[in-house]
Amino acid sequence: MKHFYFLSSAIFLAFMLTIGRVAADDQLLVIRYNTPIDSLKQLLEVKSLSEKREMDLYEKIAGLYHYFDHDSSVYYAHKSMSIAHKLKANKMLIENYCTLGVTHCFASNYDSSFIYFEKMQTLAAARRDQKNEIKAITMFGYTYAKQGKYHTALEYYLKVLKIYENEGSIEKCVGALVNISEINRRIGNTEMAIQYLQQAEEKCNSLKPVSNWHMPHICNEYAFNYLKKGDLDRTLYYALKADSINVGETAVNACDTKCLLATVYLKRSDYDRALKYAGKAFAYADELKDKNLYASAGKVLSDIYMALERYPEAEATALKVWEADSTFIDESRVVAKNIAMANIYMNRTERAAYFLDKYAELNDQYAEMNFQTIVSDLGVKYETNKKETRIVTLEKKQRVYLFIGLSGVTLALLLGFVLIQTIRRDQKERQLIASEAIQEGEIKERIRLTKDLHDRLGGSLAALKISLLNAESAQIISAKIDMCNDDLRDIMNNIIPLSLHNYGLKGAFEDFCANMSILHFHFFGEIIRLHPNLEYAIYCCAKELMINAIKHSGASSINLQLVQSTKHLSLLVQDDGKGFYEKTIKQGYGLRNIRNHVSAFRGKFDIVSIPGKGTEMMIELKYEKSLKSLFFKDL
Repeated sequence: MKHFYFLSSAIFLAFMLTIGRVAADDQLLVIRYNTPIDSLKQLLEVKSLSEKREMDLYEKIAGLYHYFDHDSSVYYAHKSMSIAHKLKANKMLIENYCTLGVTHCFASNYDSSFIYFEKMQTLAAARRDQKNEIKAITMFGYTYAKQGKYHTALEYYLKVLKIYENEGSIEKCVGALVNISEINRRIGNTEMAIQYLQQAEEKCNSLKPVSNWHMPHICNEYAFNYLKKGDLDRTLYYALKADSINVGETAVNACDTKCLLATVYLKRSDYDRALKYAGKAFAYADELKDKNLYASAGKVLSDIYMALERYPEAEATALKVWEADSTFIDESRVVAKNIAMANIYMNRTERAAYFLDKYAELNDQYAEMNFQTIVSDLGVKYETNKKETRIVTLEKKQRVYLFIGLSGVTLALLLGFVLIQTIRRDQKERQLIASEAIQEGEIKERIRLTKDLHDRLGGSLAALKISLLNAESAQIISAKIDMCNDDLRDIMNNIIPLSLHNYGLKGAFEDFCANMSILHFHFFGEIIRLHPNLEYAIYCCAKELMINAIKHSGASSINLQLVQSTKHLSLLVQDDGKGFYEKTIKQGYGLRNIRNHVSAFRGKFDIVSIPGKGTEMMIELKYEKSLKSLFFKDL
């Protein structure tokens, strides 16, 4: 069964969002990795072997290696590719590109991975090989997801789902739906993730026979989502269901399942069962040589030992994960905390202080990584929007040229020249405004993020270290570590509020205004989700206006009014403060940044203020037909 982990076909990889999450039952895991590879290598020694057969064997060996020996996989893939070029075997070249792309993706060499997947897609398109074209698109999505660029990955998976729906391929739709569900879970859209899972489960059950290939993954995803919602009963139900299916050749998610079961039993203080499942998960991950799984399983096992007050074992398990690879920041933060806490309980002050420092460093890296991911993701989406706008502009130009041609060659040349120059100038100006607005916003967020990390998290960790050196009780230190985690969550929420991502402007403004009695929110019209870039820009503008009013107006009441329809949006911030003479007020960074954001989306921003009677600031946007892709989320 061990050969199942290293199938060279990327069909398996394309439908698994987290590649490598494959395990088998206890009996199957004892089979050695090198058994099938050695057999294939022996076949290569046959003297009468044809070049075509040799090429096929090299590719199969590369596919078997790419999961746990990246260098060997690349070596054999290039051997196969060399013969494929010689024989002009384009079909095999597509397989070679796919194998190399996946191998580099496993090794986190994402730039190389993208290069090979692009070659794969280009060659497949030239051969009109739609199956491999779709596979390449899916692997683009997977690679973006591996980088943490979930919104970009989601766009690729949705594109693939649409293709499969048009083809009427139910089983492939199931795989795409599960991938989309997992992406939504990772970005915090729990309810949306469950809805996609329900669609996947319904389609899976309609297959004859029911596909046990996808069902364990579906059950695991249900369990992950309900664990996030705090529903331990449903989490346990789906994890046990997945565990019952994870046998034989359908055991593709066993390690994740056992981690889930260990987590649930830990939360229920059933430590014997928790240890049983965590131990199996840890052993599976070690056998599979999967660093992601090893970190997840080791963290859970260490948590259980901490709960049992078996501090030497908690530290030893956490250290194994730390020494194996401390680059998985999210898991390593918890591991570093467990090592520090175990040493506190064992009165090893110096060692505990060292890992508290590591914990602080990882928290900083975690915050920066999330910020960079958000900025990078927005950058990719901005470039995509530019391409879509360019296409719309070209279509308009063609219609104008046809009309002018019918009116006369001379007039056509004159008007065409003027029109082209106007469009190009307008396009460059708007792109410049949008680019500057994004860059200024990024710089401002970096400054604020650095200040928050220094003022809030840095101070808390310093206090924690002093408490440790003063030999305060472990309970007090543990409570202070929890405060540090709360501060980090607040800082991350300030970058992009979860309520904005999940519920749009109305939900985000309700949350923001609920925190201050001086703020009052009013909503009129229809609840419509807009493009994430636009929602984020409007939210930032409104937040800046409200904070300015709180700081400078001296108002006793501030009203925020949002009006939405299918064609129009208006945002009004009104206060009863001291007001000002508009001509005497200097346009600072905040107001200039708001004007840039609004201008980038072709909107209007007006300020009306009367000294002694307050201030009104309004943002208005109209959804032009030619700009729908910039405004509506689903387009």
